[in-house]
Amino acid sequence: MADADSVVRLGIVLLGTAAAVVAGALVFVVFPTSLTDLLGVLLVLVTGLVGARIATSLAGSLAPSHNVAEVAVEGPITRDGGSGGIASAPTSPGADDIVEQIERADDDRGADALLLKLNTPGGQIVPSEDIRLAAEAFDGPTVAYATDVCASGGYDIAAGCEELWAREGSIVGSIGVIGSRVNASDLADRMGVSYEQLTAGEYKDAGTPLKEFDEDDRKYLQGLIDDYYDQFVETVAEGRDLDEATIRDTEARVFLGSEAHEMGLVDDIGTREDVEDRLESQLGEPVTVTEFEPQRGLRSKIRAGAQAVAFALGAGLTSAFEGDVDGLSFRR
Repeated sequence: MADADSVVRLGIVLLGTAAAVVAGALVFVVFPTSLTDLLGVLLVLVTGLVGARIATSLAGSLAPSHNVAEVAVEGPITRDGGSGGIASAPTSPGADDIVEQIERADDDRGADALLLKLNTPGGQIVPSEDIRLAAEAFDGPTVAYATDVCASGGYDIAAGCEELWAREGSIVGSIGVIGSRVNASDLADRMGVSYEQLTAGEYKDAGTPLKEFDEDDRKYLQGLIDDYYDQFVETVAEGRDLDEATIRDTEARVFLGSEAHEMGLVDDIGTREDVEDRLESQLGEPVTVTEFEPQRGLRSKIRAGAQAVAFALGAGLTSAFEGDVDGLSFRR
């Protein structure tokens, strides 16, 4: 099957190139008698190159050279990746971009399986879930491969794949939820800043950093974190076929890949080559992997580049708060 596809691709490229050369010769050499032969030959060559590029793209669509799509989740997981502020650290593509990559892979004629490369400490809750749901919806075998770190939201994503592989030294786990806030009320008092806010609803300003954190606020916000945790445990238990009590007993600790394997948090330990061998056995044919990357326009590329430069120059002052509740950040 692979040899036949190669012949088809080569045939399409050769035919497309030949057709472009013939068309270029007719348009730029034969008919316009006022053009010099040299200019005509150059234009024919240019036309041939353009035709070859178009034919190569067409060949890749009609007879793909790959059968496995690879999508990477690296760095902290956020909704929009590195497109926050100009002074924020450049990160991996945002969750929406990663979901788009997985969906493109699912629609791709050649992608019979999905390899999800994970190297992430986790991040925002809903964006992590969006990536997991996209992996679950992929039509074909899905294998997650943890390189350095697969923790928290990263493990949430892995729960959406049929298998999870890791290295012996990979950091795996952290099945928990953290909520954080900055308490700046004492600093505000010393600076002579008072907190006054008009709200409708008793808990509307719960977690606001300029007010004292009273017990009612703490109980309310801890309830949200507990609910998030319950959802996380249920997701992992279902996706990884584990007992909920076993998951809770980890107390959100992280484990080396070898120990995580013994506990059932990881299906197998191996290298990237071992993972590809596993996919080869699932597909019943040699594996060729192609990496899917986010499709970004010129404007987003320029912005990402500007962010990287600004951060490298030390413009690292960013907002201290990111979350669904004012002043409080929830993360997996």
